Amino acid sequence: MFGGSKKKPELEKSDDKEKNDDKEENDEDSKKNDEDAPESPEIHFEPLVKLEKVEVKTNEENEEVLLKVRAKLFKFAAESKEWKERGTGDVKFLKHKQTNKVRLLMRRDKTLKTCANHFISPEYELKPNVGSDRSWVYTVTADVSEGEPEAQTLAIRFGNKENADKFKEEFEKAKEANKEAK
Repeated sequence: MFGGSKKKPELEKSDDKEKNDDKEENDEDSKKNDEDAPESPEIHFEPLVKLEKVEVKTNEENEEVLLKVRAKLFKFAAESKEWKERGTGDVKFLKHKQTNKVRLLMRRDKTLKTCANHFISPEYELKPNVGSDRSWVYTVTADVSEGEPEAQTLAIRFGNKENADKFKEEFEKAKEANKEAK
C-alpha cells in the first residue's frame, strides 16, 4: 500500500533477536557500573529562598482549654428548612484567664477555619437531638464564626455517647461560670 513493501518475516525475526541481545548487554553493563560505583556522600541543597518564622496568633493565648473533643457541627438553615454541615473538627471550651468567661470554639480540620465561636450564655438550653444519644441541639444569640454576630440554631454530633455526655456536662458548667462572671 502507498508504494511501500512489506518486510519479510525472516528479517523481522532476526532484527528482534539483535535488539534483545543489545538490551541484555546494556543490562549487564549497567549492573557492573552500579556495583563498581562508590556510594555518593550525603547530598545537601541550600534553599533558594530564606523564610522567617511567623508567629501566628489565634486569640486563644489568654485562655485555658477546659475540654477538647472531636465533633461535627450543623447549622439549621431556616429558608430551606434543612440542616447544613458547618464542619468537622475539635470543639473546645475556653476559659478566659482574666474575665473567667467561657466560650465555645470549633475549628475545621485542615483549614482551621472557625465554624463556631460564641460565649455560653446562661439562657442557652442544650436539648437532645431527635433519634440520637450522641448529639445535641441548641440556639445561640450571637455566634461570630462568620464575622458578624448572628442568631443560629446549631446541632453538634459526637463519635460516641461518652463524648456527648462530657460535652453536656461541660456546657452546664460553662453556663454557671458565665452567670457568675457577669
